[in-house]
Amino acid sequence: MANAYFTVSQVAAHNSENDCWIIVNDKVYDVSNFLKEHPGGKKIILNNAGTDATKQFNAFHNPGVLDKYGSLCIGSVGVPPMEISEQAPSVQDDDERQFGEMIPFGDPSWYQNWDSPYYKNSHRALRRYLRKFVDAEVIPFAHEWDEARQVPMFLFKKCSEMGILAAIAGNGSLPTDYFDIEETILFRGGDQAIVPPSEFDAFHSFLIFDELSRCASGGVLWGLLGGLGIGLPPILKNGSEELKRRIVPDVLAGRKTICLAITEPAAGSDVANLTCVANEFGDGFIVNGEKKWITNGTFADYFTVAVRTGGEGMGGVSLLVVERDMPGVSTRQMKCSGVWSSGTAYINFEDVKVPRSNIVGKENRGFKYIMHNFNHERMGIVIQANRLARVCLEEAIKYGSKRKTFGVKLINHPVLRNKLAHMARQIEATHNWIENVIYQTITIPEDLQMITLGGPIAMLKAQSTQTLEYCAREASQIFGGLAYTRGGQGEKVERIYREVRAYAIPGGSEEIMLDLGMRSSIKVAQTMYGAKL
Repeated sequence: MANAYFTVSQVAAHNSENDCWIIVNDKVYDVSNFLKEHPGGKKIILNNAGTDATKQFNAFHNPGVLDKYGSLCIGSVGVPPMEISEQAPSVQDDDERQFGEMIPFGDPSWYQNWDSPYYKNSHRALRRYLRKFVDAEVIPFAHEWDEARQVPMFLFKKCSEMGILAAIAGNGSLPTDYFDIEETILFRGGDQAIVPPSEFDAFHSFLIFDELSRCASGGVLWGLLGGLGIGLPPILKNGSEELKRRIVPDVLAGRKTICLAITEPAAGSDVANLTCVANEFGDGFIVNGEKKWITNGTFADYFTVAVRTGGEGMGGVSLLVVERDMPGVSTRQMKCSGVWSSGTAYINFEDVKVPRSNIVGKENRGFKYIMHNFNHERMGIVIQANRLARVCLEEAIKYGSKRKTFGVKLINHPVLRNKLAHMARQIEATHNWIENVIYQTITIPEDLQMITLGGPIAMLKAQSTQTLEYCAREASQIFGGLAYTRGGQGEKVERIYREVRAYAIPGGSEEIMLDLGMRSSIKVAQTMYGAKL
């Protein structure tokens, strides 16, 4: 039925409460059974029954809303296209230089006809596939999942089948020993692979995070990838083979979830002074303590926990994998300003018995593992924050191009163009810095990356989150009251503005990042490059 075609006069005949059709963007929708569900009441729709309501719809809704209610579409306006016996060959856009809606600065420059040395056909194929997935299966439901306070488990399984979970956990490589690469959509070993496994690199991981971040929900991003992206890598890198075989496959398959539990009520960025203790008991440990603000902790099956197994300071910290079904583990969801669907938790460990086989790496070496993991965690935050800032700019340009004040479109007010310009310059500068750092992770030996890149990544984290805060505020000003309301046209901006603190503080607060970044950079310059300071 959705392939049917109707004339305007045919649509006009369906103009009653029991038989109500409308036209939006040249598509015909039968909204007869939707009238009672419409949040604004049925009369608003009935006033436009049988007519082209595109202008009215666009004045109050984002076009993406239609994706959620696609089942109401029964056809299009016009006449059926003529059948062509010999169609021209379809054009694959793997080699095309532009992609997306072409909103100025709404996508990275290499999407918009600019050259880049970092990307090739597999990256172009990946962005096309991810965009289709995010537009159809994530964006229309982000508000719903946020309000429900949890990401549905079927999304984990879908992302597993695609290969997204493995790509994020691998941090620029693929942990092929722990998932069936032939079964994933992105990395199939045969000719159908969207990204041939041999070509996979850190820029593919970057693309996955970046495109998923277009959903404009830190809660969905963190709920799906937050715990995985920081909780599983320490196990993959330092865990015993037995521990990896027991945990990693289920997590990468989307059957189980994992989180990283480091922060405590009295120990945030000061990791060396955490107090959650693991005392030796028989052939294992008894864990007692608390963790706070733990992403995914509400529903995680596994907890990669920083515990004190030795003396004071960094030399007495270890990592243990605690399992939810171990007696003495309890979690409760925290009421935070944003990232609602990420399952931010307060965790209690009360006399939890953990076998020695669950230790990650060597005892009392956990602080080192945590520090190695920080670069990966912070880059994830950086990528998300800058795309969320870009979403704010894109939404502001779109809204400003249709909303009028004093008879003039917002986009034509110089004072608002000035806001957009400052948003764009900060986003583009940050994005180029991100690409530069990612390229270094490919070219610099891994054992030197924590030393040489730790400082720049720390400063980049502060740069991206301050850019996000600026863009969220300016976009909110442009949207006005719509950005103060959950749902509706300003949905994305309102949600992002609530989540700014979730990016500025976790992974290292801006103040600590800036100090660490400069302190580390000076030390590297002196010891590695002989700077005379």
